[in-house]
Amino acid sequence: MKKEMHFILALLLLILIGFSGCKQAPKGAMQKWALAFDSLQLNCTEHLFGDTAKPACNLVLNLCFVKEAKEEKLRDSLNHYFMAFALGNEIAHLQPKEAVDTYANSYTHKYRSDLEPMYLKEMEELADNQTMGAWYSYYKKVESHITRCEGILLTYSCRYEEYTGGAHGMYVTSFLNLDLRTLAPVTLDDLFVGEYTDELTRLLWEQLMKDNGVATQEELRDLGYASTGELTPTENFYIDDRGITFYYNVYDIAPYVMGPVTITLKREDVAHLIGDASLWGTDLK
Repeated sequence: MKKEMHFILALLLLILIGFSGCKQAPKGAMQKWALAFDSLQLNCTEHLFGDTAKPACNLVLNLCFVKEAKEEKLRDSLNHYFMAFALGNEIAHLQPKEAVDTYANSYTHKYRSDLEPMYLKEMEELADNQTMGAWYSYYKKVESHITRCEGILLTYSCRYEEYTGGAHGMYVTSFLNLDLRTLAPVTLDDLFVGEYTDELTRLLWEQLMKDNGVATQEELRDLGYASTGELTPTENFYIDDRGITFYYNVYDIAPYVMGPVTITLKREDVAHLIGDASLWGTDLK
């Protein structure tokens, strides 16, 4: 019995290790569509003029992709969406490994071709006791995960971090929702019926007031909300067991210092607006 238990524990550990590179979703949809995910990692540094004594760019990629699927077409279509979403349409037609390598080569080449002429010019203009600006050091990180794969809905998230000089870097998180039946992106129009925009906007304001412990929109505006953009339903959303979460990146509706803003509307609060409940993973109760 002990030997069998040790074997089972060891097997579970190997399974966990095998999937550690890419966050996994619930088993239901993965089994139905025979989806297996993996991830590609890359960490490269490129110095100006190839000189390690000079500034450099650092690129970090950790991208989830479909390793196996029920059909080859399904695998390739999903990976096309993933690579386009994470790295751009120009290289989305490539296989994941080739797309990652191509993106890295393009990024480092552009860094050197753009900055080397400026670096040389600044060196000529500087006095002997002056130093070069730190803004020549670049950094970029792109990391993606499967955040949900349940029923017919797959959600792919991607976080970008980038610094190209200046007071601070930028970071953005984006969500891509796909209908596995049609391999089409899921939009708010697919989730809700009727003239839902005004009603969702009202619910978003109300939930944001609850989250911040205030009673009026004016109080929220005094805190800084809706100062860089109006609060309206965004297509940058994800669905989980709680309901639907709208994700507003920095500057979308609030200053950088406030960070990203997330507002979650419970399923029961939006049930009267929902058309096809199957897109939510399970039927509404």
